[in-house]
Amino acid sequence: MLRFDIITLFPEMLVPLYETGVTGRAIDRHLTMVNCWNPRDYTDDRHHTVDDKSYGGGPGMVMKAEPLRDAILDAQDATTLSPSKVVYLSPQGTKLTQHKVRELTLCGQLILIAGRYEGVDERLINEYVDEEISIGDYVLSGGELAAMVIVDAVTRLLPGALNCELSAVQDSFTESLLDYPHYTRPEVFEGQRTPSVLMSGNHESIRKWRLQQALGRTWLRKPEMLNNLRLDPERQILLREFIHAYEKNSTNVSD
Repeated sequence: MLRFDIITLFPEMLVPLYETGVTGRAIDRHLTMVNCWNPRDYTDDRHHTVDDKSYGGGPGMVMKAEPLRDAILDAQDATTLSPSKVVYLSPQGTKLTQHKVRELTLCGQLILIAGRYEGVDERLINEYVDEEISIGDYVLSGGELAAMVIVDAVTRLLPGALNCELSAVQDSFTESLLDYPHYTRPEVFEGQRTPSVLMSGNHESIRKWRLQQALGRTWLRKPEMLNNLRLDPERQILLREFIHAYEKNSTNVSD
């Protein structure tokens, strides 16, 4: 089992995450569990103050270290699952990738800190955080959405979480490639036909077509992903054929 402990000022935001979808099903199957810890429960003043003005001045407030520390310690004491990893969701963190998601599945407990305001006291990060992770180069109002992204991405890789295990294997980025196009009924939609190879029943032809489309889509949309990817002879040929057909079609269109 992999346990998620989310430290958040807004636990109600997490309810849809663990009551529905893949995560809800994984919880029902006892593959994972999600717990929320509110830093306000670790304050001793009547206003349950969890933030204060920043030393040195400047706009906004900073989350206090003590309530966060106490929430982390309680979360760690609540289970014997190991290894336990404390992650702070932050724009300054390492960008989340599928490789990182697979790495996180090896944890027994993930404690995710959803920051708010201008951030959290740096001393809390230095002392208690194992890693900072970012889900992209943009700023959110808080870390709850980022925490939900991580929970969903990690959970779907747990054996038994998906009804079809091949879904996780064939996802985009799993082989450092984007996913191939998908089609379903009807065969013709607004004049667009499903590629005939998918209707052929020839599994080897379908495999090659899907692999070529994944390679080509990656080349078109995220070519940097191919830079460090060693392509075997089959993939080299399929990619060259895709590029040749694409460039030929582009030339015909421009003419």
